[in-house]
Amino acid sequence: MTHLRRPDPSEHAEYYAGYIAGVPDGDIVITLRDQLGETVELLRSIPEDRETYRYAEDKWTLREVVGHLIDTERMFAYRALAMAREDDVDMPGMDQDAWSANSNAGERALSDLLDEWIAVRHATVHLFATLPAGAGDRKGRASGFDFTVRSFPWIIAGHEAWHRRLIRRDYMEDG
Repeated sequence: MTHLRRPDPSEHAEYYAGYIAGVPDGDIVITLRDQLGETVELLRSIPEDRETYRYAEDKWTLREVVGHLIDTERMFAYRALAMAREDDVDMPGMDQDAWSANSNAGERALSDLLDEWIAVRHATVHLFATLPAGAGDRKGRASGFDFTVRSFPWIIAGHEAWHRRLIRRDYMEDG
């Protein structure tokens, strides 16, 4: 079992509590690894003509959702890495809409985005699987809130699971 136990509410911004609550108990590295297969299977089942579908005018396309997953996973993993290497790091926030607007995810094929997301997830799993003992306890600030390193893999897993549910609900033809 990994040394990255489920974080308590004092270890992350309250905003992320719902994501973390949606992650099953157990070894978070195994959860991250298992999610990879689940999400790949889901995204590979999407017909090409649905890649640019928007369920509402102001919502992202499926390609943009996957671009968002890539960006946020990289950002959360970087926060964890920076905090694991040096306590008391203070990192800026992320404006997901600005990041999406400045991304080219909407013009890229879903298969290409999926290849990138797979590479990012493999790197994320390896990062958390190889953190030295005690690194999960290290702390820092991001977006003006206190976090522990151990909170980030749980946030990543919960964020992905949340978006997977939204993809099924909002982007799949049969919901």
